[in-house]
Amino acid sequence: MSPSHCHRLLAVALVCVLLLWRPAAAAEYPVGDGINGWDTGTNYASWAQSRSFVPGDVLVFEYVKRQHNVYQVTEAAYRTCDPSATGSVLATYDTGFDKVPLPEAKSYWFICEISGHCMGGMKLAVNVSAGSPGGGAPAPDAPPSPSAGATYRSSWVASAAGLVVLGALHVLVN
Repeated sequence: MSPSHCHRLLAVALVCVLLLWRPAAAAEYPVGDGINGWDTGTNYASWAQSRSFVPGDVLVFEYVKRQHNVYQVTEAAYRTCDPSATGSVLATYDTGFDKVPLPEAKSYWFICEISGHCMGGMKLAVNVSAGSPGGGAPAPDAPPSPSAGATYRSSWVASAAGLVVLGALHVLVN
């Protein structure tokens, strides 16, 4: 194999690796994992506990539009299931397919405002940590989430593919 052919092959392999490789990115989390979605039959404290949220992640609330809604509320409104106090509602969603970004490392609280739903368990507390030890405080009524290492944010598949391509090139060149 001529040196110029090897260089071209190496350049193509490098471009392929760079196209496959992606840095860690924000994740989308279907609330309730899409099994039941946002409804009265899911334990949202357990659901949130089994995930690690970082700034940039997005919660996806899927539900029957006329049966539920999503209110982002203050901690007090979350605890009492009463969003009637002035300033207790931070945002409202009611499309049935709401994508809610989590831009900062802090606690976020969500409830369904339909009568009886929040008291029936339709409330979600999410702690978004900065991704480093000593990040944000855990959300009330929600145990701390697992470490960021437990998430699927790595691009190990692309890295492994790149190593295989480079290894094959090494064999071809030698």
